[in-house]
Amino acid sequence: MSAALELVGVTKRYGDFSAVHELSFAIEPGCIFGFLGPNGAGKTTTLRMVLGLIPPSAGEIVVLGGRGDLPTVRDRIGFLPEERGLYRRMTPLEAVIFFAGLKGVTAATARRRGVELLEAQGLGQALHRPMKALSKGMAQKVQLICAIAHEPELVILDEPFSGLDPVNQQGLEGLIRSLAQRGATVIFSTHVMAHAERLCRRVALMARGRKVFDGTVEAACSAVPQRIVMEGAVSPAQLQALPGVFAVDEAVDAHSGRRMLTATLAGGAEPQAALRAAFQRELDVTQFRVEAPTLHDAFIVLTGGVA
Repeated sequence: MSAALELVGVTKRYGDFSAVHELSFAIEPGCIFGFLGPNGAGKTTTLRMVLGLIPPSAGEIVVLGGRGDLPTVRDRIGFLPEERGLYRRMTPLEAVIFFAGLKGVTAATARRRGVELLEAQGLGQALHRPMKALSKGMAQKVQLICAIAHEPELVILDEPFSGLDPVNQQGLEGLIRSLAQRGATVIFSTHVMAHAERLCRRVALMARGRKVFDGTVEAACSAVPQRIVMEGAVSPAQLQALPGVFAVDEAVDAHSGRRMLTATLAGGAEPQAALRAAFQRELDVTQFRVEAPTLHDAFIVLTGGVA
């Protein structure tokens, strides 16, 4: 099965500055792919090259099997740009019909799909209200629906969660999952790792225009040392002496006011070994837990702490 999107050695230079440097990855069809990194990492520049808005300085981009022939597949792509904007006097339904029409969808089909999608996102009461009367979250959902009403095979979302409250973020996550369930390939860029951790099968991490990781979320998190948290009458020196422990931090829990010790484990060290050793040494341990690494932790480690 050919990749929905493939980049081979893609570079974008502006004079002596490389916004993107020799970037390569491939995304299989039907995947939710997170394109992650801090602001300025090269994510938006890459997406603009994929969409043909700017040309690469070097390398090759293959979109839906089209090598250097993006116009032939453009109508099979849906795009939500980071810079939001809809005609303020249009209603949500009018906007969906208009943008779907630009992709070759008939007005009748666009109207039917628009009503279905808008109602599914809780916008049934706003079908005929002008865009300027909608909240930011509602308008953002309308813009996403405009990007997918023509049922694209490849959906590209640039910072789709920016500025949304938790409720609307949850709704958007559900919509992204539904796109993948119907077979679309979804790529979304973000600097918020929690969304990618919940949604993505695979991720690519970017820093300063370079790819620092490409693989599954589980593989990224496995690059992070495990941590254990211990509470009780245990000193940092006693915890530091346990097998596999090489760094200890002491803090007070903000909610309970209890003193907690957090230890980082050496690669391959077993948390249970440290717990067994604590009991063998008769340390007064009242609470013990293992903290699973998050994608945010992985990003900090894999990028060397690039902000």
